[in-house]
Amino acid sequence: MVVTKTLRAAAGWLELGLADEALYELQALPAEVQRLRAPLELKLAAQMEREQWNAASETARLLCLKAEDEPEFFLRAAYCLHETGDTLAACNQLLRGPKTLFEMAVFHYNLACYLWTLGEGPRARSHLQQAIKMDESFLESARGDRDLVGIDLT
Repeated sequence: MVVTKTLRAAAGWLELGLADEALYELQALPAEVQRLRAPLELKLAAQMEREQWNAASETARLLCLKAEDEPEFFLRAAYCLHETGDTLAACNQLLRGPKTLFEMAVFHYNLACYLWTLGEGPRARSHLQQAIKMDESFLESARGDRDLVGIDLT
């Protein structure tokens, strides 16, 4: 019961935009409980909110190991790695995810960002075109994305 209350409290703090308080709540949980999926998901959200990219990339990596079929964790892990400056690791993490990722426009968009950053122009353009084909809203996103500066959007 205490665990459930703590998780609800942490989620509530996150909803209020108080990531520090959420992390504080989660730290009160026993160590073995902190390693479970639900607390890790809340911890990752709080770390990302705080832009604690190194810590968040480790938390996301743990989530990927716990739920290898959950594409969202691979997207988040890759994003966190990219934000730490390790774009090659981000690209590799994303490509290690479940095959369902390939059906998601955001996968192709993020991969385009990472590949463009790594100087892989043709591959980046191909993935960006795929993302836009799957979801036209990514065209507008690409226009303002710092990771895609200079890419041809036609």
